[in-house]
Amino acid sequence: MKTNTKLNQLEQIKKFTTVVADTADFESIREFKPQDATTNPSLVYAATQKENYRHFLDEVLADRRQSGLSGAAQLEDIIDHLLVRFGSAMLEIVPGRVSTETDVRYSFDVEGSIRKARLLIKLYGERGIPRERVLIKIASTWEGIMAAEQLQKEGIKCNMTLLFSLPQAVRAAEANVQLISPFVGRIYDWFKAANKRDYTGAEDPGVQSVREIYTYYKHFGYETEVMGASFRNAGQILELAGCDLLTISPELMKKLSESHDAVDRKLAPEGAKKADVRRLELNENKFRFLVNEDAMATEKTAEGIRKFAADIAKLEKVVAAKIHE
Repeated sequence: MKTNTKLNQLEQIKKFTTVVADTADFESIREFKPQDATTNPSLVYAATQKENYRHFLDEVLADRRQSGLSGAAQLEDIIDHLLVRFGSAMLEIVPGRVSTETDVRYSFDVEGSIRKARLLIKLYGERGIPRERVLIKIASTWEGIMAAEQLQKEGIKCNMTLLFSLPQAVRAAEANVQLISPFVGRIYDWFKAANKRDYTGAEDPGVQSVREIYTYYKHFGYETEVMGASFRNAGQILELAGCDLLTISPELMKKLSESHDAVDRKLAPEGAKKADVRRLELNENKFRFLVNEDAMATEKTAEGIRKFAADIAKLEKVVAAKIHE
């Protein structure tokens, strides 16, 4: 299926895929008009380094000075409010939803993840934002998916992040989570480094991973949405045109908007229905073993958790310095 080539590539992709802004930069969101937006401590930390977003932190600090909290509890309280402040501002621009990350340091703590998610939803509610417009991002560990399963039953929609393998995706779908974010670019990075060669087009391992997951979901009729994430180049995005959602950085949205070449739809439910797919039976032991057997998924999930945790620590330092100014 080809689209009208008078449209630029970003506009063509939007015909069959929901485009999500992978940024905390509001100017980019306004320019490229995505449906949804996403945020995490890394993006918020980067945004707080820019002059035009520092007022968000100042606002939250002024608002929370009388919270009665101190030390680590005060830091955590301010960062929770800061994440929700950014997310709320994004929801004034995008018509759809915003994803907000729980503290990745709860990745192996079911109750901790649930508690944090409930708190974030409560803070959004206090700003008049209904829970339907918020996705809570949780790492795709066994414990993370367990937490998401409970939250979904409470009507809190979840976005499983740091997802690198079919077992993680299958378990998430069985838990009825709203959405998963398989990390195309990080999978590509791992194989490129491991095999000392580049990949393009359909042979890209990151692209293949998302295609496999999308096919599995549509074949078996799972309602969990698939959102390709962490792209390294426009080619990866074009190979996944037709995926439920794609979260794209401003740089790559700009690149796509500058090309008027025709975009082919590469993923569609009809093709997945006809595919020969074997159902994957999972329990906790099988899940842990299969993820452990996949060196890329094991290493990239662990690395992703470490990197997000490091960015939360950086954000905490910025906030702590501001508190003591």
